[in-house]
Amino acid sequence: MEDRARRSERVFKTAWFSKAARKASIADAELCAAIRQVMLGQADDLGGGVFKKRLDKNRSRSIILAKGGRLWVYEYLFAKKDQANIGVNELAKLRKLAKAYEALTVQQVDELVDDGSWMEICNGQ
Repeated sequence: MEDRARRSERVFKTAWFSKAARKASIADAELCAAIRQVMLGQADDLGGGVFKKRLDKNRSRSIILAKGGRLWVYEYLFAKKDQANIGVNELAKLRKLAKAYEALTVQQVDELVDDGSWMEICNGQ
């Protein structure tokens, strides 16, 4: 079994995002394909470790928080028809959260997974 701490890139979705994605019928396979595109620069970089990526044939928008290209977290999901974009205040909060994620240790990340707050997806695929 591969040691989670040794993986160079790990991808997660929060429990909230998982429920929202399930409701929108967005499968983990689509999230994994999308994150590979984000890693290649095919997403909107909102600065401060915050990225926006279109999903679900352009019907949904995901907000992804990144930690130095090693840790990617699907944090927020919204439908294009319901919300054009995130607001300035929301973006500031997301940037703060991305900064907090930067301080997480491997052990803290594993604890988030163990307690169900985050689900690891892709697993190096």
